Amino acid sequence: MAIKIAKSISNFEVVTQSPEPSPTEAPEAPIIIGQDEGLPANVVQMHEKVERPEMLVGSTYKIKTPLSDHALYVTINDIILNPQTPYEKRRPFEIFINSKNMDHFQWIVALTRIISAVFRKGGDVTFLVEELRSVFDPQGGYFKRGGKYTPSLVAEIGDAIDSHMRMIGMIRDDGLDEHQQKLVDEKRREFENQSQAAINDTEEDTTPTFPPGSRLCVKCQTKAVVLLDGCMTCLSCGDSKCG
Repeated sequence: MAIKIAKSISNFEVVTQSPEPSPTEAPEAPIIIGQDEGLPANVVQMHEKVERPEMLVGSTYKIKTPLSDHALYVTINDIILNPQTPYEKRRPFEIFINSKNMDHFQWIVALTRIISAVFRKGGDVTFLVEELRSVFDPQGGYFKRGGKYTPSLVAEIGDAIDSHMRMIGMIRDDGLDEHQQKLVDEKRREFENQSQAAINDTEEDTTPTFPPGSRLCVKCQTKAVVLLDGCMTCLSCGDSKCG
């Protein structure tokens, strides 16, 4: 549309249409990996997005069972999170199982891959111990040194993972308190004095030995239950049918 100018132009300026201001892009939020309540946002927790470093620290556990002539070697490698900080922690990252016996090669490889994936998923992975310990061999289990019953080879792998998690502080066992431990020791000494059973052990072993004929304890899975004062009592954990 034309506009008629009736008077002389004294001043002018060039007006250009300014583009609409683009909304400022919000900065990409940093990925907080497994943040726990009460921890700073920059504290890294175990998560599947944590990349594997070039070097990991780990431990190897030997498993020798009467089911095979060859031992199994379980290696668990750990990642160090938040190194050299007050929040430094060591968490399992991967597991390998090796043996000369190749009879169980397929399921061992599958088991190591699944366990390693669970490790890298993060969170509370201590449930793996009980899951593996609950696997029973249809041909029967066996007793380890010290009288503890192991229902299967898979369960003993769970024991190795349990030992490792206790070593790095993921599983804490308060155990018996001072009064309970004193009571168990007194009961054990009383039974040994009554039975006067001499146990000859030719091997040097730090694991406790229990009287012959002891029964299996359903609580701690140790062959240490004896009849004491008319009550079945476990000399290992103190569990008693009489309360």
